Amino acid sequence: MKVAIIGGGGRVGSCAAFALQCGGLVSQIQILDANKDLADGEALDLLHGSAFAGDQKIYSGDYARAADSDIFLITAGLRRKPDESRLDLINRNVALFVGILESIKSAGFRKDAHIFVVSNPVDILTQLAVQRMGLPWQQVYGLGTMLDTSRFSSLIAEELKLAPKQVKALILGEHGDSMLPVWSSASVNGLPLAGLPECTPSFQNAVFERTKGSGAEVIKRKGGAGWAVGIAIRDVIHAVLLNQHTLLPVSSLIQGAYGISDICLSVPSVVGRKGVEQHVEIKLWPKEQMALQASARALKETLAKVKA
Repeated sequence: MKVAIIGGGGRVGSCAAFALQCGGLVSQIQILDANKDLADGEALDLLHGSAFAGDQKIYSGDYARAADSDIFLITAGLRRKPDESRLDLINRNVALFVGILESIKSAGFRKDAHIFVVSNPVDILTQLAVQRMGLPWQQVYGLGTMLDTSRFSSLIAEELKLAPKQVKALILGEHGDSMLPVWSSASVNGLPLAGLPECTPSFQNAVFERTKGSGAEVIKRKGGAGWAVGIAIRDVIHAVLLNQHTLLPVSSLIQGAYGISDICLSVPSVVGRKGVEQHVEIKLWPKEQMALQASARALKETLAKVKA
């Protein structure tokens, strides 16, 4: 499988490339960036480690060279300011994103290729990609709340002194201000987290608020996220590559699940070689169901303001 990383010279793109190289499953990684020297340098640096990491082909290049890619991973975008909502980025990033889509189309691409959106605001940009690329909706998806879910589970584990990989707790909805925590299904090694005496309502509120503010916290402390988002991207791509049918909270076009239609956001989704193969409706607490539908309405209101 070949993955073309558009914006691969940036923090997120380069961390994703490194995670994929260490994963050792992707056969080719192509780095594209508006800054050609930076793309060349990132590809060269990764290539220098290939003897120890794996046998992948790693190189830079233009859109014409990327035309045979299985997955176009789009990470290019303008950086979010510490006090700026992800949705505030929309008017600054849409033109850039649409230009990237047009470049992919102009270069030609395989009709079984996938468009994997990481750039923010990811749900809105995923929606635009569905509308503009002429591909089945299953082949166009965004990272959605994958990173939020990883942050949420990791922070719960840290606070409760539990093994992080045993904690399973979802964030659904928008990757942004209206995201919601799903405590009704949160568990540790199969046991309900809500049943633990330490998992009080105040604990739940505190850990979710820190999760929700984690993006701004990382930007303030080091300038932007990289390593964790790289791992989240790797997990989605490996689910596609290995046809794992993994249940993941990626963003894709919802058409009826949870009473939501005609908007991209994150719900539990089965991910395999064909992309998002189905949406899974788990039973939510009433307040969670209402919050998910409110998140969809908020995204639709924003989408109505997009000039693209």
